[in-house]
Amino acid sequence: MIDPATIRTVFMGTPEFAVPTLDVLLQAGLNLVGVYTQPDRPKGRGQALAAPPVKEMALRHGLPVFQPQKLRAPEVVEELRALAPDLIVVVAFGQILPKSVLEIPRYGCINVHASLLPKYRGAAPINQAIIDGETETGITTMLMDVGLDTGPMLLKRALSIGPDETAGELHDRLCVLGGETMAATLQLLLRGELQPEEQDGSQTCYAAMLKKEDGRINWSQSAQQIHDHIRGLSPWPGTFTELNGEPLKLFLTRVEAGEGEAGTILAPAADAVRIACGSGVLAVRELQLPGKKRLAAADFLRGCPLPLGSRLGT
Repeated sequence: MIDPATIRTVFMGTPEFAVPTLDVLLQAGLNLVGVYTQPDRPKGRGQALAAPPVKEMALRHGLPVFQPQKLRAPEVVEELRALAPDLIVVVAFGQILPKSVLEIPRYGCINVHASLLPKYRGAAPINQAIIDGETETGITTMLMDVGLDTGPMLLKRALSIGPDETAGELHDRLCVLGGETMAATLQLLLRGELQPEEQDGSQTCYAAMLKKEDGRINWSQSAQQIHDHIRGLSPWPGTFTELNGEPLKLFLTRVEAGEGEAGTILAPAADAVRIACGSGVLAVRELQLPGKKRLAAADFLRGCPLPLGSRLGT
């Protein structure tokens, strides 16, 4: 059994998703010699600089923090090499690790990835799993290589996806599972029992980084596909259609039986605007127009009646 205090460890992560894993490393008693995170960014209406959640936690624990603009810069790599890490743990860091960094630690660079690899490599695995209507996802720890999420897998932990669960809700459950899976991975590492498993690249699909335009609704899709699209892009970037040339944001939906021309308004339910899709009907319980509050469907219809047969979209 390796003494964890002898393992010089660097952690690389930025958002809230990475915080539980950093906590696991602290609890495990590893010798944390540095925390790398993204630079502070402007945030909110005042655009004041805000520290990433990982930086805030690291400072609370008195850990040295590094915030390089580019990890691959030669002087940054040399600074990292001088820390002499035996292990680098990476969770949603936000920069690609170059080969010069991957080669530094003797135990390698271990990444916590929010999917059951080899499925959903890429930047938005949580969102894409929901958009695709998956009923299960999970966490995979893996040894990083120069490819994008292509390295050998270490441990997997599965998690079911609720039929109405949003990406934000699933994110919060997966970040906890990520820490738990990393804790189990560390135990195997300390006992010398890690058994890396190569990925089958033929089973993968790519979860690309999301853009605001990805939120546009295609009413020719089925109601189930649109329901999954809306919850998969909640809370960000959100989904929208057009009403009289203006964007209309949609939230909290369910699938109902029925038919009509895709994108047309049907008779409303007590709690929802009902819209015909390529197949089935989407009942939308909350809506929002530009510059207005997000409203329950009944309140929205009082201020903005939607005549039967009117059509949404471009």
